[in-house]
Amino acid sequence: MLSLKGGVGKTTVVLGLAGAALQRGLRTLVVDLDPQANASTALEPEPTTATIADVLDEPRRSVVRRAIGGSAWGEDLDVLVGSEVNERHNNPEPSLKQLGRLDRALDRLLPREDPDAPGADDDPDYGLVLIDCPPSLGQLTRSALVAADRAVLVTDPTIFAVAGVQRAFEAVQNERVEHNPRLQPLGVLINRVRSRSAEHAFRVAELRELFGPLVLTGLVPDRSAIQQAQGACVPIQHWDTPGAREVSSVFDGLLGRILRSADRHDAWPNARQQAVVSGGPPASG
Repeated sequence: MLSLKGGVGKTTVVLGLAGAALQRGLRTLVVDLDPQANASTALEPEPTTATIADVLDEPRRSVVRRAIGGSAWGEDLDVLVGSEVNERHNNPEPSLKQLGRLDRALDRLLPREDPDAPGADDDPDYGLVLIDCPPSLGQLTRSALVAADRAVLVTDPTIFAVAGVQRAFEAVQNERVEHNPRLQPLGVLINRVRSRSAEHAFRVAELRELFGPLVLTGLVPDRSAIQQAQGACVPIQHWDTPGAREVSSVFDGLLGRILRSADRHDAWPNARQQAVVSGGPPASG
């Protein structure tokens, strides 16, 4: 999940998708790249002896495994734990080696071809990897785009939305051309929509006019249930109010779209599908 504009709620989208995946029994890993580490705070992982910052220092299997903790949300959800120290990896002009470290680290989580290899029985078999990016186009976001199969561009219906989406789509397209030909934009997700706001209606229409079918049909409504569930550190799917059910339906639909795109995507073994949540429009082609 990615956005080059702060405050659009991309972590909310990551958490909503994680909750939807739990409901489906889909084993999921959330990679918390954002130095604010809000996803890690909400998911309450078990204590770890390493974090994502250590993984980007040394993307070895042993380090990756030490940085992953099981989430308090459920046994099918793990977290590659974030840390404010990860800001040191947000180089504005990273080398190719630096850009590839997250991809190499996630490759270490694929089940090994030799089932008799030491520790192979403990290899996780994730059906979905969700990567939460910081709202900037430095090494962290770009390394996520190098590692990902799909990019979800998150925005809100404000005057700055169009420019933010355009910049995000350009970032996706650049990484796709230069480093990751399997990367595809899944679409633009509009978050925090107030149905009675004329300004929001105008901005949603503007985004649809400019980006056409790249704008996802499901809009995430602005509901207090989202903040309430996050404050209680529980999935929105467990918050039993009409607003929470409305939001949950949107995330379930988005997860379905991700999984359908995985069915058409044969570049990865073991059906691993990695989604980046972002803020910007998807690239064409």
